[in-house]
Amino acid sequence: MARPRLLRSCLFAALSAVLVSSAATSTAQADPPDVAAAAVTFSDSFDGPAGAAVDASKWQVETGDNVNNHERQYYTSGNRNATLDGQGHLVITARKENPANYQCWYGTCQYTSARLNTAGKFTAQYGHVEARMKIPRGQGMWPAFWMLGTPVNWPDSGEIDVMENVGFEPSTVHGTIHGPGYSGSGGIGAAYSLPNGQAFADAFHTFAVDWAPDSITWSVDGNVYQRRTPADLGGRTWVFNKPFFLILNLAVGGYWPGDPDASTVFPQQLVVDHVSVTTGDTATGGAIRGPAGRCVDVAGANSANGTPVQLYDCNGTAAQQWTVGSDGTLRALGKCLDVSGDGTADGSAVQLWDCTGGPHQKWTVNAARDIVNPPADKCLDATGNSSANETRLQIWTCTGGANQKWTVG
Repeated sequence: MARPRLLRSCLFAALSAVLVSSAATSTAQADPPDVAAAAVTFSDSFDGPAGAAVDASKWQVETGDNVNNHERQYYTSGNRNATLDGQGHLVITARKENPANYQCWYGTCQYTSARLNTAGKFTAQYGHVEARMKIPRGQGMWPAFWMLGTPVNWPDSGEIDVMENVGFEPSTVHGTIHGPGYSGSGGIGAAYSLPNGQAFADAFHTFAVDWAPDSITWSVDGNVYQRRTPADLGGRTWVFNKPFFLILNLAVGGYWPGDPDASTVFPQQLVVDHVSVTTGDTATGGAIRGPAGRCVDVAGANSANGTPVQLYDCNGTAAQQWTVGSDGTLRALGKCLDVSGDGTADGSAVQLWDCTGGPHQKWTVNAARDIVNPPADKCLDATGNSSANETRLQIWTCTGGANQKWTVG
């Protein structure tokens, strides 16, 4: 999107010193028949008493101003502007105030706010990254949920903006990637708008990316609105196949949103219900093996909507690397295993499709090694009891037959 935006973290140069190590590792995978072929590698639902600070084992609270974006806030420490509300939320509050001890690049800051990150505590590489939030409203507000590559050397180390909003666009959020040669106003992304003039500040919404090798897919409330791959970069370098850490912040003013005006009512709040990162047992997911030991495979490694899902000799390619999302999805190539046409009848084919959050993309793996679509109450099935290469997969009444038995991971 064309907008005058520079890296929000340039001021925090000392941050890069703690980025070399990541404290988080994936939860150990259970035995293959269990449903937990995925690991929730990071989760915070912000439980705790009202007024408490965030969990210091998960987040660090940054302090200071931000010269490069011409922002107007000073990020404070502790729980002054970032606190739990006692109801399972993190509340980041922006206040209009200019205490003399908060000095900004242009003099005394006019606002205070907060910015949190997981640097040195958690990094992710691939998976489903999401936050459920209710954003503030008003001219000059700039809430964001985003990630930076490690070690920080922006823009070469990369930036993934899961969600940004500027107050003059109350119905619209943006998702963007920044890297060498496509940073700032040259970032590559798209916008998502709510229908009928609804404002994002009116309710909680879930903002997510599904991140795989050479693929990032953005969604709002399960509605996919863009997917980016190296092909979108026009020959420039894709820098997103490595660890990134998470950031939550509420900025005030700056080149992109502009300054608050007389219409902006303070204080304003970014309310965060939860943040989570769910990955597979490995960074690239794992194989699902079925009849004759062959693997569940996306035909031709084609990520287009409607691509058939089939059996094929296991080859370790991305077309056979599946992760189990915390939302019950099975994901490969940045998309979901989907029952064609929302079908529930025996013989309904399965395919690859954008993740929509719909019931036709929900799956459970039980101890009997069945992969079941609960709305249809039917099992993932190899058509015609065949185990040959290119056998199309479908759903069918669960019979206990060998053509419906799968080993995940």
